[in-house]
Amino acid sequence: MGSHLHTPAQSINNGDRIVFHVMSWLVVLALVVVWSLAAWGLHAVGVWTVSNAGALSGAVSGAVSGAASGVGAIRLPEWLAPWVPQEVSQSLTALLSGLAPVVESVLQAAPALAGGVTVATWVVWGIGSALLVLLGVGLHLLIAMWRRRGGGGSAPHSGRSLAAG
Repeated sequence: MGSHLHTPAQSINNGDRIVFHVMSWLVVLALVVVWSLAAWGLHAVGVWTVSNAGALSGAVSGAVSGAASGVGAIRLPEWLAPWVPQEVSQSLTALLSGLAPVVESVLQAAPALAGGVTVATWVVWGIGSALLVLLGVGLHLLIAMWRRRGGGGSAPHSGRSLAAG
């Protein structure tokens, strides 16, 4: 009859085990919430940026459309000009004039990429959330192994020795 009754030491031991598990899962839940809010915020900023890139494209195309006029306006800062050789400055200007049409086409195609931002956000959020759940499972197993080895205070058999004595 005495072996079936739980002593106060056993009840505290079982309660501690539950508290550690609950605390670990609450930490994981808080991390998932923070991760979700961060993903939502970055998604909103990304979609807004990509959606408004078309308007930016019109403003930039005026500066980029004429290679001579758009690139000619780009100059090194005055404090840096004496330190950069003239050949490097000219090759940089030639490179920018060659990239101008590419930049303009990317800016015009950017609004169509908003759907891709949404898909990428969901994929990254899903992978991150799965990793956080795996972290929770790992913590759960770690706590269970720690408790089995008697690392959490009183040993599970200490109540029986008290009841027997």
